[in-house]
Formats: sequence, structure tokens, C-alpha cells
Amino acid sequence: MSIGIALSPFALDAADNAVDGAVALGREAAGAGLSSLWFGQLFSHDTIGVAGTVGREVPELAVGTSVVPISARHPLLIASQAQTAQAATRGRFTLGLGLGARSITEAAFGENFDRPITRLREFLTALRAVLDNGSVEFRGETLSAVTRMPAAVAGAEPTVPVLVAAMGPQALRVTAELADGTMPFLVGPKALGEHIVAPITAAAEQAGRPRPRIVAMVAGVVTADVDSTRATAAEQMAFYNEIPSYRRMIELSGVSHAAELAVIGDEQTLADQINAYFEAGATDVVVAQTDLASEADRRRTWELLGELNRTRTA
Repeated sequence: MSIGIALSPFALDAADNAVDGAVALGREAAGAGLSSLWFGQLFSHDTIGVAGTVGREVPELAVGTSVVPISARHPLLIASQAQTAQAATRGRFTLGLGLGARSITEAAFGENFDRPITRLREFLTALRAVLDNGSVEFRGETLSAVTRMPAAVAGAEPTVPVLVAAMGPQALRVTAELADGTMPFLVGPKALGEHIVAPITAAAEQAGRPRPRIVAMVAGVVTADVDSTRATAAEQMAFYNEIPSYRRMIELSGVSHAAELAVIGDEQTLADQINAYFEAGATDVVVAQTDLASEADRRRTWELLGELNRTRTA
């Protein structure tokens, strides 16, 4: 049961050099006692490349993506990138994938967002074949993937773990059958146990797969300036209120807005909530948006999380 940090992509984009900035933050995270550092994907830097670089430069850390949308991406290319990152980190890379959002996918890439579950199943089927066997011959309804030469990357062992930001029943079922676990965001502890952990575990058991990894992504920061930080969270997280999959989990968590699920308060407030996620069935907790308040509060949050992680992994 480990605790990690998810960096905001905007934090890297604000640096003089995104890669140097990521490495510096990685060293800080390792120094604080964190187990893992996760990187989001926007339209700027390539998050798989950044994660691989940080993992190579900071060998104390496990690294991963949280998450790379499968929109406008092909499983052969993602498999190549992920295996390269795995080789670079000597086995400490985890690939986190997501379906993406209709509003972004259709506007940015001109792709139709219809049949996302079929797309996810086919993407994972092809990706899994390459990661497990080094080759694939798959022709589906939404994509084809055929290797005419070996696709394995030397040194990419063990096989790259794949997580999916799955929250809906159909996505959880596909994830249980074809991936190694899920990494839900904006799900309260009770909803996590009832609507994520229970169904994905049952689906994995039915499919004859190992118990899935549950990486709970939790927005949180330690700060005395609760009201102002809550207002910042409401502004930054409003986007999620309009995405159906998040909207459903927000409501199942018993709140009306995404920002209400951000954990904002003193050290005990955040520690108690992290413990609640573990009790609900999370195998890992990754705290995101630790930069919602001041830089001093961000450092204070990382120090707490490092202490909690050292206790859990001792």
C-alpha cells in the first residue's frame, strides 16, 4: 500500500525546461519519501517520455502516466513508447491510459467518440499482445494492428503494467479482462469500494485474472487557507462536472461538484482521508493537485505524504 504524487502537466509547462523541471520534482519527491510520481498528458510534452526520463534519473521512484488518452493514438506506437520507458527505468514504469473526453477528442482530433468501450477493448487487446508477446495481428472494428517485424524492446522487463482510468461498469469489465487495474479520479472512498473495487474485482475473478490494482487518484493539499484553496479547486476542476463518467461518480460519492471531493485542510484531514481510501480497497493512493494552494503548502503536503508512505511501506 504505497502513496505517490501526480504532477500537474501545467507545472512542467511553466518550467524553463519541462524535462529538467520534471527531474527536479522527481528528486524532491524521492527525497520526501514518496514511492511514485505520475505525469498527466495534455497537448504539450509527451508524458511517457518524461516519465521514462525521470525514472532513469531518479532510480528511487516508480513512475507512471495518469493518464494518456487513447484518442488519436495507436496501440503499436503506445506499446513502443511504453516499452522504451520500461527499459529506461529498468522495470519501474506503469502505463496509465484513459478513454479521453468527447468534447476534446472530437474538437481536437476530428475523431468520432462513438463506441468508446469497443475502442477501449480493441486498443487493449492489441496493446496487450505486443507487450506480452512482442507481436500482434489484430483487425477490429475501430482499429487494426499488425506487426510485420518484431515489436519488442530489449530490456523492457518485466512486462509493462497497464492501468485504465475506468469508472463505468462496461469500462471496468474490459479493464478487468485486459488490463492490470484501474486508476479512478474524483471518487469518494465509499463509492470507490462499492462502485469500483467490488465490480472490477468480481469481473477479474470471473475472467480468471489476478486481483486488480486499484490506484485511487485523490485531489488534496495541506493548507490553512481552506476557503481560498477550495475556490481555486472549484475553478480548476469545473471541467470534470461536465464529463458524464465523472459526473456519475461525483453523484455516487454524494456531492454535487468535483471540487467537493478535493481534500483540503490540515495534516490530519488529509491523512484520515487517505486511510479511508485504503480501507475502501485502494492498493495505492496517488495525491493530485497538491499545488492548489501556495508553494509552501505544496511542500508541506509532500512532507506529510512522504511520512505516511514511509510508515505504510516500512
